[in-house]
Amino acid sequence: MKVAVLGAAGGIGQALSLLLKTQLPAGTTLSLYDVAPVVPGVAVDLSHIPTDVKVTGYGKDDLAVALEGCDIVLIPAGVPRKPGMDRSDLFNINAGIVKNLVEAVADNCPKACLGIITNPVNTTVAIAAETLKAKGVYDKNKLFGVTTLDVIRSETFVAELKGLDVASVHVPVIGGHSGTTILPLLSQVKGVSFTDEEVASLTPRIQNAGTEVVEAKAGGGSATLSMGQAAARFCLSLVAAMKGENVVEYTYVQTDDSDDAAFFAHPVRLGVNGVEEILPYGELSAFEQAAKESMLEGLRGDIKLGVDFVNQ
Repeated sequence: MKVAVLGAAGGIGQALSLLLKTQLPAGTTLSLYDVAPVVPGVAVDLSHIPTDVKVTGYGKDDLAVALEGCDIVLIPAGVPRKPGMDRSDLFNINAGIVKNLVEAVADNCPKACLGIITNPVNTTVAIAAETLKAKGVYDKNKLFGVTTLDVIRSETFVAELKGLDVASVHVPVIGGHSGTTILPLLSQVKGVSFTDEEVASLTPRIQNAGTEVVEAKAGGGSATLSMGQAAARFCLSLVAAMKGENVVEYTYVQTDDSDDAAFFAHPVRLGVNGVEEILPYGELSAFEQAAKESMLEGLRGDIKLGVDFVNQ
């Protein structure tokens, strides 16, 4: 199996690459690409870690070689969020980066599963879909927006609030991947009950957790380490599913025949071919239903922005 990280020299990319080097199954090839000249050095650095995962770094002129034969491609490339910015402010820069990289995926490994990490994910996944369609290789079951960070943040915050072992906490998170489009379903957390006040305070904390990190880093970056962990978790789940294990993860995928939006984070059963089954997200509380209804217009607008960017 071959896994590529495009944008491997950045904060997310290096953290993700480290975790994959130490956790991917033995015999896997890890291909690291970045336009930054440091990426071959990142690969050499990682190659000194004693695991049976082969790591190779590729610079800006070697994207095609980096992608050749890939089974999974993860894209964290792009500029990070800075104080005062929201994910939509990243659009003008990151949209073009994602489009160019996805075109290369279409040309060199069109059957690979593709995980989009670059923000704004609500929009960049739509850009990826339209780019793949233009190349004639789009498979909706192999395109994912990696929203796992919203899940691990929710699990962490709930465990802290309730004094629980975080390993036993599972929080469904549906919708999108920015602000109010992130919808944690606290009513569905098994074995835990929340007061109305707790729901009203915890929900926006989860939704604005990225801003919490950006402000704490005081201009020095955004959520790179936790995002690296979240992306690694998603990738390892996908690898396990491709090897035949029964795995369900929450992820942002194309949702046909849905009243929500063209792309929406659902629980998804993963498999050999990517999406095996999009599962229902279940019954919502009155608070969650109202929150969902109020955010759908914004999410649909984010998606349209991506579609229009490619088709303008």
